[in-house]
Amino acid sequence: MKKLTKVEEQVMQIIWKLERCLMRDIIEELGEPDTPRSTITSVVRILNNKGFVGHKAYGRTYEYFPLISKEDYSRQTLKGLVSNYFDGSVNRLVSFLAKENDIDLKDLNDMLKQLDQTEKDEENDA
Repeated sequence: MKKLTKVEEQVMQIIWKLERCLMRDIIEELGEPDTPRSTITSVVRILNNKGFVGHKAYGRTYEYFPLISKEDYSRQTLKGLVSNYFDGSVNRLVSFLAKENDIDLKDLNDMLKQLDQTEKDEENDA
């Protein structure tokens, strides 16, 4: 799966949130009136070319929708983060998050249980 730039991800977050939207919906959600429409259109076109967004034409109007779920993209991004920055160790990631975010023991245990369940689910799917 291809990676998204920061701007592409910002637009993709809107498309995931709205599920189906027109260009004007994306522009409205961005809330940045100074951004030229052509810039946003270019970003959406790039997302389409990367396979993240599909569209349906109604005359000259296009409705956009996600082709890749937020969960799938999040999963791939997190796997890359763990692999590239934590030597493939989920425990190192959790330890880092606990130190940086002052996570309490209950939340830490809940995270570890959820990670264990996710690993079991992935093993069963394989």
